[in-house]
Amino acid sequence: MKILISADMEGATGVTWPADCEPGTEQWQRCRTMFTGDVNAAVAGLFDGGATEVLVNEAHATMRNLLLEELDERATMVTGRHKELSMVEGVQHGDCDGAVFLGYHCGAGEEGVLAHTYLPNAVTGVWLDGEPASEGRLNAAVAAEYGTPVILVTGDDRACEDAETYAPFARTVAVKEYVSRYAARCRPPARTAQDIRLAASKATLLAGRLDPADPSPRAVEVEVDAAHLAQAAALVPGVTRTGARRVRYTSPDAYEMIRCFKTVTTMISQAMEKDYG
Repeated sequence: MKILISADMEGATGVTWPADCEPGTEQWQRCRTMFTGDVNAAVAGLFDGGATEVLVNEAHATMRNLLLEELDERATMVTGRHKELSMVEGVQHGDCDGAVFLGYHCGAGEEGVLAHTYLPNAVTGVWLDGEPASEGRLNAAVAAEYGTPVILVTGDDRACEDAETYAPFARTVAVKEYVSRYAARCRPPARTAQDIRLAASKATLLAGRLDPADPSPRAVEVEVDAAHLAQAAALVPGVTRTGARRVRYTSPDAYEMIRCFKTVTTMISQAMEKDYG
């Protein structure tokens, strides 16, 4: 049984503030240990439940945040940027029996700790086939095309509620409770590790290859906070402006959908200026 862990950082134990997960800050260095602890708890639980292989895909920012030297030695990690499928790199090989979305968060424009979709700011809303879309929903659509069910989601309580909309059968662990975008009621890592490990062990009962979802057109809308960002996004072939601050595109399947989304957000990020956004 092979399980993929897509590990993001905003939803990790103790993380509540941008500097907690911005590479290079003092707070980030401290929170990397708690982030790695969450991952290790999931790895341990998955092996407790019968997993024979666990692949951890670094999914946050520079994708060089987890401490490899402290990672459970039974796991393997994909680290670094510019991967084919970004946050769910590895699922495309068609040999993953389940996916864990660890440290996830709510989408742009929603109420949740450090809520956003790919970009910390600028993107104010994302919709997939007309439904509000967090990173979890986008990534789950990709996993489904490869027959991989989402079996566990961890993050704040709002991220767990979001997971119920795209992975209703998955187990969830809320490592903190939302107070505001930059505040949460947090439990110590020793306690959250116990919860994650137990949930991961039980989640293996949900693992197992599914019939891959039939590839079908996926429509994505992205709303940004300034018109020039929509203009930049529309430079991507196939992306059209539907309003001053909105763009839309349709991809033939989820694989192309997530790759185009990555390109669109890259164009948006490169069009932002320091002072005026």
